[in-house]
Amino acid sequence: MTGPADDFRPLGRGAEFSLANKLERIAWQLVWLLLARATPPQLAGWRRLLLRLFGAKVGAGAKIYGSVRIWLPRNLEIGEGALVGPGAELYNQGRIAIGPHCVISQRAFLCASTHDTSDSAFALETRPIALGRGCWVAAEAFVGPGVTMGDGAVLAARGALFEDAAAMGIYRGNPAALVRHRRFGAR
Repeated sequence: MTGPADDFRPLGRGAEFSLANKLERIAWQLVWLLLARATPPQLAGWRRLLLRLFGAKVGAGAKIYGSVRIWLPRNLEIGEGALVGPGAELYNQGRIAIGPHCVISQRAFLCASTHDTSDSAFALETRPIALGRGCWVAAEAFVGPGVTMGDGAVLAARGALFEDAAAMGIYRGNPAALVRHRRFGAR
């Protein structure tokens, strides 16, 4: 007797990356571990240089902490004056673009890939993430594959965003829902 469960082979085929890709990621991880991980926050320029050497587009004045984990720098763009805080993870198998003056707080997680659940082997799918100007992803929040955050959007601490966020919207919860829109000067 056979059925749909017989076709279920979650470990039958994983993501397929070239040897060159794997070697690039190994080299990157070693360089970051040895030359950036233990550096003080004041050496942001040095970390920007290392990221650029591995293909990242990093704007002037961007600050990326040494404890940040980046899967593949060439799939990353960080705008000028942006901050990626301690322990943040940029799981960028797909492209991640962080706009100028954004803040990615401590231990936030941006994930630009997922798996096809209609495939018995869960084939990898990359879906880019794009954050507009002046967004804030608060502490321990999660931004899922394919999400776009409009300019000035905020994801509250430990929120999980799986759909696009409107410009100037404040989102919280899991799944994140719009709470209100930002208004400057109003108290």
